[in-house]
Amino acid sequence: MIKLNKKKIFNDPIYGFITINHEIIFDLIEHPYFQRLRRIKQLGLTHLVYPGALHTRFHHALGTMHLMGKAIEVIKSKGHEITDKEAEAVSIAILLHDIGHGPFSHALEHSIVNGISHEDISTLFMDELNKEFNGKLTLALKIFRNKYQKKFLYQLVSSQLDMDRIDYLKRDSFYSGVSEGAVNTDRIITMLTVENDELAIEIKGIYSIENFINARRLMYWQVYLHKTVLSAEYLCVNILKRAKEIALTNGELFCTPALSEFLYNQHDLTSFKKKPTLLKTFAELDDYDIMASVKVWKTHSDKILSTLCKMLIDRNLYKIILQKKKFDKAEIDKIAAKISKKYQLTAKEIPYFVFQDNIINNAYNPPNADRINILLKNGKMLDLKEAADTFNISALTTPVKKWFLCFPKY
Repeated sequence: MIKLNKKKIFNDPIYGFITINHEIIFDLIEHPYFQRLRRIKQLGLTHLVYPGALHTRFHHALGTMHLMGKAIEVIKSKGHEITDKEAEAVSIAILLHDIGHGPFSHALEHSIVNGISHEDISTLFMDELNKEFNGKLTLALKIFRNKYQKKFLYQLVSSQLDMDRIDYLKRDSFYSGVSEGAVNTDRIITMLTVENDELAIEIKGIYSIENFINARRLMYWQVYLHKTVLSAEYLCVNILKRAKEIALTNGELFCTPALSEFLYNQHDLTSFKKKPTLLKTFAELDDYDIMASVKVWKTHSDKILSTLCKMLIDRNLYKIILQKKKFDKAEIDKIAAKISKKYQLTAKEIPYFVFQDNIINNAYNPPNADRINILLKNGKMLDLKEAADTFNISALTTPVKKWFLCFPKY
């Protein structure tokens, strides 16, 4: 029998060659649950604004695994013990951290399932994989759930300074072409250390961290919360909302078998626990299911659904206005009256076309238990905002809230 070489190399446009350090990582990457991430865009519908933003959750997961390997080596080189088993487990935890994402990533997180986050579904997938791999993911799951004795390992997976955030900022900046989001990953990881079981950054790396926080703020305004991206994502959410409304009232609706399961039924976390096969059905669901359905729905007999689908397919998105204060009801009613007349809509149908909501940009506002620790030369640890010598970081700790109003162009 020929032994398969599992120490493969990936050529990544961000970091160059990425190597697989553990054989089980290769087996997990080969698994259909993980291969599904090739069919889910990292930034949902952001490519409608930045045409290059077509990278996937698969790209991102490999990037986080690569950064984790570098972080482990840096921390070990500074005298902190990380066993081979722990290194393998934390690498598995970060590789699979996004495996539960649904189609278009965050955009449809609460449209297809009820009250269940992608983190919850990621945990379900990891539990299932642990069974398939005969318990080899047990330690990875402990770290992922923050149940392991070494807290800093969990912080490498999920914290204000985890490998997830470091990769997505650099990767999303590269693919969108928004250079303001670029961060120096090498410098940040080289400055990582551990103090009192807490992840920390050596004081000489503070300016790289300040840049990291500012890059997050800029990427949120310019990419993740870009007003046209919001318009496209809310349009997609409304399409699924209308489709589900039709499905639950026994209306006829074309959809793939996987999408049909989630449109014609109300599923929550309890559903996944009661019906084990539901996770396998969810694993069949990706961006292609949604877009194939939307293309067909644009000729559906339901006027609301077909109009919304045409808008998305033709990129005739909602007009969107952003401002610091809530919109006046009189202003909204005036626009709603014009849209209602143009599209012959009832009062019940108007909210699909005219609505307001708000967004919050939280560049750095951690709870006490989740902050970026700066390790001073005297061994004392300070929160980033205390250690920084610029008012900029203190200003960024205040969440910025903005309101937006969406409606079709008229």
